[in-house]
Amino acid sequence: MPGRDPGERHRTATSLELLFDLCFVIAVAQASESLHEALADGAAATGALRFALVFFTVWWAWMNFTWFASAYDPDDIPYRLTVLVQITGSLILAAGVPHAFAEGDLRTITVGYVVLRTALAALWLRAARSDPARRRTALRFATGVTLCQAGWVGLLAAPGAARLPGVAVLILAEVAVPVWAQSAGMTPWHPRHIAERYELFTLIVIGESVAAATVAVRGAFDRHQSTGSLSATAAGGLLTAFALWWLYFSRPAHTLLATTYRAHRRRFGWAYGHYLIFASAAAEGAGLAAYADHLTGHAHTSRLAAGAAVTVPAAVFLVTVWAVHLRPHLTTAAERAPYPLAALGVLAATFTPLPALAAGVVLVVLVVVVTASRR
Repeated sequence: MPGRDPGERHRTATSLELLFDLCFVIAVAQASESLHEALADGAAATGALRFALVFFTVWWAWMNFTWFASAYDPDDIPYRLTVLVQITGSLILAAGVPHAFAEGDLRTITVGYVVLRTALAALWLRAARSDPARRRTALRFATGVTLCQAGWVGLLAAPGAARLPGVAVLILAEVAVPVWAQSAGMTPWHPRHIAERYELFTLIVIGESVAAATVAVRGAFDRHQSTGSLSATAAGGLLTAFALWWLYFSRPAHTLLATTYRAHRRRFGWAYGHYLIFASAAAEGAGLAAYADHLTGHAHTSRLAAGAAVTVPAAVFLVTVWAVHLRPHLTTAAERAPYPLAALGVLAATFTPLPALAAGVVLVVLVVVVTASRR
């Protein structure tokens, strides 16, 4: 398993990576649906906290494999079988999402994580044996992954009061492992390949958001006679999804990654910042579904809270995309200013009679302004 060439031409995602992503869609869908149910039940704070934790486990498992595969991917039989084991772990993780939301029970998720991370540690050990120049880096990754996973297993036996602080400590440890490991030497990841992998996952979460909102609005139409406000919500959700896609893909990520190839802080900021991009895009669908429930009287929440479930994720997505993905490309204040101003406009849409439609219109106006400024 030698390291791949980071300057390799025509490097694209493999069919195995696409299968990996496809199976992670299930976990994303489970997390989004569970957040929708929590919002509809009026448990926004608890639901948001559990969603943040559950989505972190999904995103972190996906990201660990993505960066590994960008640097080491021999596509031989042992590698394929190990990745298929990781996919099995992702499906176990997805099966545990509803229990984590309903009861705070992390046992099934932890089992899925054990399967995922054991296979990943084995791959890092194989890389350490095959790539002497980066052996220290690979061994640090294998050690860090194993110790963190032991911590997650041990957390199951901790008293209830210690679990939330324990989760916080383990999350900090998880995100520190790549920084510590790559301080011993950088893995040969491919900028264009990484950019494509992140773009594909962005499409997944936006698509899942559209799917979740579509199912919810369709159900609301079936049980509600007055369709005006529901039609406005559906239109606003569609405009929002289109605008989020347009804004994210308005600048090529691979050029940014290529210029920061050896800049550890900027690279990690871009990679880690995508947690908020992915999570907010997935949460947008849950928010639209919860707002549709509110319109039909099937949600135990106020109009303001239901509106915030739509506008807050959209604003978080917009601000994070601007901060970590677009801002390095923007050289003047005139180019940067529209994004935070539009985020404020999206939040202000919470207080309008039709928050989803108002937020969608604000985002479309931003798209028009940004597109016109580049001509």
